[in-house]
Amino acid sequence: MAEPNIEFLYKYLNNASPTGFEASGQQIWLDYMKPYIDTQIIDVYGTAVGVINPGQPYKVVIEGHSDEISWFVNYITEDGYIYVRRNGGSDHQIAPSKRVNIHTRKGIVKGVFGWPAIHVREAATEERPTLKNIFIDVGAAKKAEVEEMGIHVGCVITFEDTLMELNNKFYVGRALDNRIGGYIIAEVARKLKENNIQLPYTLYVVNSVQEEIGLRGAEMISRRLKPDVAICCDVIHDTQSPMYNKKLDGDLACGRGPVLTYGPAVQNNLLNFMIDVATEKSIPFQRAAASRSTGTDTDSFAYSAEGVASALISLPQKYMHTTVEMCHKDDIQACIDLYYEILLKLEAGQDFRYIK
Repeated sequence: MAEPNIEFLYKYLNNASPTGFEASGQQIWLDYMKPYIDTQIIDVYGTAVGVINPGQPYKVVIEGHSDEISWFVNYITEDGYIYVRRNGGSDHQIAPSKRVNIHTRKGIVKGVFGWPAIHVREAATEERPTLKNIFIDVGAAKKAEVEEMGIHVGCVITFEDTLMELNNKFYVGRALDNRIGGYIIAEVARKLKENNIQLPYTLYVVNSVQEEIGLRGAEMISRRLKPDVAICCDVIHDTQSPMYNKKLDGDLACGRGPVLTYGPAVQNNLLNFMIDVATEKSIPFQRAAASRSTGTDTDSFAYSAEGVASALISLPQKYMHTTVEMCHKDDIQACIDLYYEILLKLEAGQDFRYIK
């Protein structure tokens, strides 16, 4: 990967884009996308779309979501401690001792999730972290002091951790779920432009908001774009690390390639088309099965309007919804390559219906 791509990756991943507050990250993404697209669409809640070859009757979406899990200020005690509630699937068990950024209209205020020292805890009776007892300390002695900092109920809070590399193989950090998907689809757009590819259809490169609280951004933009095909990108659990049960969670591993998922929302003819492309181009891939829904934006696109032929490309990830989410560099590149080859093979007007 060229240096500008890595600069974008770090800037984009390190920027905070909590659910409902994604605008700054979306601007970073759009600034990077500008040379590779013809025009852009931005909806009222901040979903960003790069449009390539606009105005064609056949419309294709590739999509990732931009938002990350976070917290809200929920209650401030009289002695200046802050209690929180989730914004998305934030993990209360990893919170103690984490550094946080509290986003206010005055700017970022630093804080920490405090926790009683091990010296004063009784092993037999000590409490585990729960939403009822985790708290943030901003170094204030009174509620009024907290409020003078610009902190109030409703301020959004993100963990401070930033992107790093591990063993020259992995990217590690918060919010790889799923801004790494935003990076992947941006690199697909770049690859199309740099190879002078003229697509026979309109391609919408979609970076959706508010996935973490119910796939809401994809739901909104799918109604606006009305695509014929949608191929979404998200993450999926690597099941090789301790405490996973392969009989329940499947046998998936970082480094073995992207995961293609089977499930009712996934259109089988489209899925088989993607598998054929991966096989023809010798792109490694894995398979997974989803019960009922995929739990990703694929569901919103699949069931929008009159139905959209939809499929899912997933990036294996360790330690999802923590500050040390891990994705393998080879899998990221394989996702980019698979998207690219699928788009080259896809024909305008291609009909994926089961019965014709």
